[in-house]
Amino acid sequence: MKPAAFAYHTPSNIAEAVKILASGVDARVLSGGQSLMPMMNFRFVLPDALIDVNGIAEMSGIAVKGDRIEIGAATRQRELEFSDVIRTHIPLMREAIPNIGHRQTRNRGTIGGSHVHADPAAELPLCSVTLDAELTAQSVRGTRIIAMKDFALGYMMTALQPDEMLTKISLPIWPKGHGYGFTEFTRRRGDFAIVASSILVHMNGGKIGRVAIALGGMGQGPTRVRQAEALLTGKAPTNELIREAATIAGKTEATVDIHATNEYRQHLAKLLTAKTLLKAIARAEGKPDV
Repeated sequence: MKPAAFAYHTPSNIAEAVKILASGVDARVLSGGQSLMPMMNFRFVLPDALIDVNGIAEMSGIAVKGDRIEIGAATRQRELEFSDVIRTHIPLMREAIPNIGHRQTRNRGTIGGSHVHADPAAELPLCSVTLDAELTAQSVRGTRIIAMKDFALGYMMTALQPDEMLTKISLPIWPKGHGYGFTEFTRRRGDFAIVASSILVHMNGGKIGRVAIALGGMGQGPTRVRQAEALLTGKAPTNELIREAATIAGKTEATVDIHATNEYRQHLAKLLTAKTLLKAIARAEGKPDV
């Protein structure tokens, strides 16, 4: 199929782009287009206008800003995959990115597009939830910072207002030497995950000083498993403790669709959490990957 007719805008800066969004026209922002264009072709989405932000230099780039990494929303996933900054400071994201589609889609897909599309099984939003990211939304009314935990409102629904555009993602840097792990289960390589597990661990004196556990593909958006985090914090990581944390993760509310039942997703959540937690702890303790 072909998309319905639409106006095409190529603003040179963010101010021009948000002015179009504020005009009242039903417009969509185009960056990588890996999700938007297929939806337009199938006429699931029928915008009156597209705002192509690929020519806006300030929308791209990766930079260290104090104890945070700031990433422009139009930064390609492929750039993130091979970034020395990401590999050094956010290895969790570096491990997650090869799971996103295929090389061709990562060449065009952007970090901002992945967040705004808000597929509940998408890898980059799951990393952002794990890392407690902050998202910058901009409109003619000014700039608004949205905590990642508040960004997903429902299935493929976000906290962005109609006149707002996502311009930047800010990620805190975890302490050097922290452990990380990202694992997902898919029917075929390149598919969206049925369930994905994303975990960060920082050890302190042989005990877990800090931990973040998140699951993707379970419900309407990525979610943190706070009860399991509370259980692990301040304790030595025994096999029994890890099994107990994984059991808690396996009780996370899950959806039912054509791909899996909620019970199957919960079973995967338990298995993947245990596997990923073991990997993250081993890395935090300086042990080699197996």
